[in-house]
Amino acid sequence: MNILAYLIPISLILGGLGLGFFVFTVKSRQYDDPEGDARRILSGKYDDQPKQD
Repeated sequence: MNILAYLIPISLILGGLGLGFFVFTVKSRQYDDPEGDARRILSGKYDDQPKQD
């Protein structure tokens, strides 16, 4: 039972760090790419067939 005294706070700290980094990336707009999607769908290039060497 003593191990739970260590594992629970460690897991809460790691979970809080993960949540903090996720919030930081959302606030710094790292997931936004509206222009990239708009240009990619209108492009005639497709990635269905890889380039031959």
